[in-house]
Amino acid sequence: MGDLYDDAVAQLSAWRADDPVRQRFLDLLASSPEVMWAGYPEAHVTASAMIVHPDLERVLLCLHGRMNKWVQVGGHCEPGDNSLLEAAMREAREESGLQDFLAQPVPIDLDIHQVNCRHGASYHYDVRFALLAQAGQVEQVSDESHELGWFAADSLPTPMAHATEHLVPLALKAFR
Repeated sequence: MGDLYDDAVAQLSAWRADDPVRQRFLDLLASSPEVMWAGYPEAHVTASAMIVHPDLERVLLCLHGRMNKWVQVGGHCEPGDNSLLEAAMREAREESGLQDFLAQPVPIDLDIHQVNCRHGASYHYDVRFALLAQAGQVEQVSDESHELGWFAADSLPTPMAHATEHLVPLALKAFR
């Protein structure tokens, strides 16, 4: 876990100091290295990714199986993840079926949201990345989702989860 925790501390220490949620992430990390794991009570760090289509005009969203809302892919960190980006890429592969990405190594957003995940009610301290899908791949719906779809910024589906819509222009900009 040392590499993952150390990476989280480094990523968030380097994050924009003017972002008010940055300090909340750093405070959570200072409380215990165990905040990297889903079973940590009340709050834990998660990693997600907005996947950009090779045409640079669309993003991949999934209709989440439990929430029934459109979201970016992502989830809990797991043993074997050496960095938050690695965790986001693993989740992207698992939830989209896509395997080959160009990654933007610096997060594009931070978000704190309350959820009822499989470990109970808690706060997810989500570090969000942008990934560019490489051409020639076909997405595949996972057991965690009802549907996947590519959407342009001006034709996003509803209902969308809180704080997902504003990720779209951030992810598109990361690769344009």
